[in-house]
Amino acid sequence: MLSIPFNIAAPVGQERRYVEDLLSATGDIGEPRYSALCEQWLEKCLGAPRVLLTPSGTAALEMTALLLDLRPGDEVIMPSFTFVSTANAFALRGVTPVFVDIRPDTLNIDDARVAAAVTDRTRAIVAVHYGGDACAMAALRALAQRHRLDVIEDAAHALLSEFRGRALGTIGRFGCLSFHSTKNVTCGEGGALIINDERDLARVEIIREKGTDRARFLRGDVQKYSWMDLGSSYCLSEIAAAYLYAQLQEAHAVTERRRAICAAYRASFASLVADGHVQIPPQILQQRENGHIFYLLTEDAATRENLLAHLKAHGVSASFHYVPLHSSPAGQRFGRVSGQMTVTDRVSQCILRLPVFATMTDLQVNHVCAAVRSFYLHPSPGTVS
Repeated sequence: MLSIPFNIAAPVGQERRYVEDLLSATGDIGEPRYSALCEQWLEKCLGAPRVLLTPSGTAALEMTALLLDLRPGDEVIMPSFTFVSTANAFALRGVTPVFVDIRPDTLNIDDARVAAAVTDRTRAIVAVHYGGDACAMAALRALAQRHRLDVIEDAAHALLSEFRGRALGTIGRFGCLSFHSTKNVTCGEGGALIINDERDLARVEIIREKGTDRARFLRGDVQKYSWMDLGSSYCLSEIAAAYLYAQLQEAHAVTERRRAICAAYRASFASLVADGHVQIPPQILQQRENGHIFYLLTEDAATRENLLAHLKAHGVSASFHYVPLHSSPAGQRFGRVSGQMTVTDRVSQCILRLPVFATMTDLQVNHVCAAVRSFYLHPSPGTVS
């Protein structure tokens, strides 16, 4: 029987060569040679004015809180169905995360519910592009403009996803990417901050360099550097950048393979969708997704648990996803809820994510498809009720 992992973060190109090149060089291992190559690649590919590598997507989000001068008592609106970093980045500054329900189709923040969450303390909206599917950015930006708010794109899932010809992460004031080992393109831990507004260009260099103007010093613009602002150590290590550059060079091929896997799942489960057994990721008009996640939404929590057990028995590693932040201990301590969380609560209990990784073979994909279909055609005895 085949044994199929949920994810494999495998080398896909010249990773070893670039890391060995860096280690064998006689210069400074901290000199940002590969970091510059990665940033240039991202700027060109995404059409972004400026991209800076960071140690993680979390760090990129933390930088947005500093760039917006967020302070205790401020509020930032976000979905509850997201990773903890989305909230932590702002709670660390004393900002209150305000949780809003998600849409039942895209699992992104429900743009129709955001307006009710706005108060005189609201400073920003975080649009989390779940699974690489685009939030309703036009609606969110229009609301933000009316209330003089900023829009931050948590595009951790969304590298190379596009909506109406624009790369996700380049539509709001800031975009935040992740290169964690679970992402399509990875260096183990890493991220990037996309700067879409020229007014932020000078200050973001200072914040990333521990609050100093070291970047200007390295360019020869000043004779010495000193502490200028709040900041932290937000530069990605050069070893990680060397690995990442090799991944970026293969990013389009990796993305196409993941899209093909998701297309195969979509075709295989069409009859299960038609019969009302499952819901799958939507096909959004004018969007080109990146194949980051393929999920099934089962009818109820018990069915999800039974399907997980069935897949495990057939050698398939599948997974659920987030515990909603509004129901977590820290979410209840640091955040507040706006409105009902009906969709979020249901999705968290019923979502099941299937394996998707670039080195996945057609044989493995077909095995996953057959295992899922067999569950609905021939339910196993002794299931959870």
